[in-house]
Amino acid sequence: MTSLTTVTVPGQGVPPERDPAPRTAPGEGGRSRAARPPRGGADHTASEDGHALSPNAPHDPRAHGFLPERPPVRSMIGTWTRLDAMARAAALAPGRESAVDLVDRAHHAQELSALRQRVSRLSPRNAEAAAMRVAVIAVACGWGGLDPLAPAARKVADEAFLDLWAAIAQRIDHDQFVALPTLALHNWAPERKPRRHIPIDQLARTEPLVPIVRWAPEGQPLSRLDRLMLAATRLEAHGIWLFRLAETLAGRAPDDSSTPTALRRLVRIQHALRAQLRAETAELADAPVTTSPQSAVLAALAEQGALEPPVLQAADAVLGIGGRGRVGEGGRQYQRRHLPAQHRAWLSAMDRHCAPVRTLAHRGGPDAAVYREAQESLIALRRTYTALVHAAARPESGSLTAAA
Repeated sequence: MTSLTTVTVPGQGVPPERDPAPRTAPGEGGRSRAARPPRGGADHTASEDGHALSPNAPHDPRAHGFLPERPPVRSMIGTWTRLDAMARAAALAPGRESAVDLVDRAHHAQELSALRQRVSRLSPRNAEAAAMRVAVIAVACGWGGLDPLAPAARKVADEAFLDLWAAIAQRIDHDQFVALPTLALHNWAPERKPRRHIPIDQLARTEPLVPIVRWAPEGQPLSRLDRLMLAATRLEAHGIWLFRLAETLAGRAPDDSSTPTALRRLVRIQHALRAQLRAETAELADAPVTTSPQSAVLAALAEQGALEPPVLQAADAVLGIGGRGRVGEGGRQYQRRHLPAQHRAWLSAMDRHCAPVRTLAHRGGPDAAVYREAQESLIALRRTYTALVHAAARPESGSLTAAA
């Protein structure tokens, strides 16, 4: 695998005393613990110190964006190795029907019910690992848009699989763990084990990454879908500075002297993320052509509006543009439906706390011009990400609708 393209984000080297990020996030009730990782040292979160994180623990995106607290589990153990094998087989299935057959066989062999009985024993981190594998299977079977608890799902998907899916979803408080960018954030691992502990966002930025469940056979180059998922992970890691600026702008008055400074920095970060995506697109274009089933996966997820990366949703929560033609509160909630409850809550908090800054859209003067420039840079960033998705789907684009 080729090495990562490193993008230097303006503001990354800001000294602590000049870092504009506040020390508490909206809704945390003035918690005194600084959320951002210590500079030059380990990220001392509860999970890193060896204590199990509750699925309902407060989430502070300034620490690592919406990346998981720790690197995802590469291999399942015990009975769960069967789920691992099913996910890998489903990702390599020649079509949707073949993936569904895999699930049917597991149902009749009582494998799914056996796993269902063991969900409560999973640690939070291993539950996330199991959820990622369930998501791979769901997407491969064409069930990526389903809610496992919805009555309509019972008419389409395998009942035993839905029971397992619903149990794991409840365990991690994430009932629609299927959107490709969200799935991608848990389907990666560093190519080699780092010599020392480094914060999760730095690990994803600086280390070569490989997918845990590949959509390409072992021994063959990564597919375009594999590379798209890794690109989504690296985008989130590079976007950590955007999350911190979102917190900076939360609650600021539009005429605060620091507001235009933070907006200018936001523009620079979005330009840097756009450069990162362009580099990813060039690398993806050299990858083997994505097979028809994988193109169907992309087409189905795109049709559901499930391809908006969390970091872009964070920028939208600040700037209030709305995305993919679904402008307004309803459109934003539709795009966020695949995110975990904690992440949706944080974005809703940003919607509220950044509302004063968004009043610049109706004003004149240099500060309003900076705000509009930030909006325009987000629109350009979204278009660049859309180009990356289209590059992953080519050249099968002509048959995507029929395949989905």
